Amino acid sequence: MPLLSPDDAKAVQEQFQQNITSPVKMIVVTTQQNCMYCNEVKMLAEELAELSPMIAVEVYDLERDKAIVDLYGLDKAPAIVVVADGRGEEPDTNYGIRFYGIPSGYEFMSLLDALNTVGSNGASMQLMPETIEFLKSLDRDVHMQVFITPTCPYCPRAVILAHHFAFVSPRVTSDMIEAMEFQELSNKYSVYGVPRTVINENVHQEGAVPEPMMLQKLKEAVAVTPV
Repeated sequence: MPLLSPDDAKAVQEQFQQNITSPVKMIVVTTQQNCMYCNEVKMLAEELAELSPMIAVEVYDLERDKAIVDLYGLDKAPAIVVVADGRGEEPDTNYGIRFYGIPSGYEFMSLLDALNTVGSNGASMQLMPETIEFLKSLDRDVHMQVFITPTCPYCPRAVILAHHFAFVSPRVTSDMIEAMEFQELSNKYSVYGVPRTVINENVHQEGAVPEPMMLQKLKEAVAVTPV
């Protein structure tokens, strides 16, 4: 049984037709080890790919396909990485836009935004000039982890903003993490409410804050991170 209703599929297809002008690929990683939603994540990616000839899907196993998994820096499943698809003519471009756990409920919007952002070469994205300038000047790596739950209506704003940061800068990697699926991580980072953004282990931000506030948090994290 499809995960998307016919009406939802039609709406998403129209959105893709309007926005996606360059090939996009979803790298999907699953595992046989206690993965509650691996099958659903794979199904969701494949259903989305059927809605646009510009979208492709590759599915790998966390344990068996270690070379590919390590290439994308993945360490848990289910996972989706949204990349620009070179279609064999050039290397795929990895923007560090990742999803850990199923992007369902409200978070489905974040996955659609990632596909539209990469597929439009950023044309569908809006960031302040100050933010773009700072991101392009980064001289050290930044890892953003945004903890969410599918029932949180504010979480997509935090995830989308972090993913846009990653799209602009090759120094930024941004993860959506479904807090209930990865409870060990949630406990490690004291996630008692969502969204909660953790930047380079040492800076935290609660809530879906405006872009200037998240930019300031990013600057704080960079200031205490060694080159």
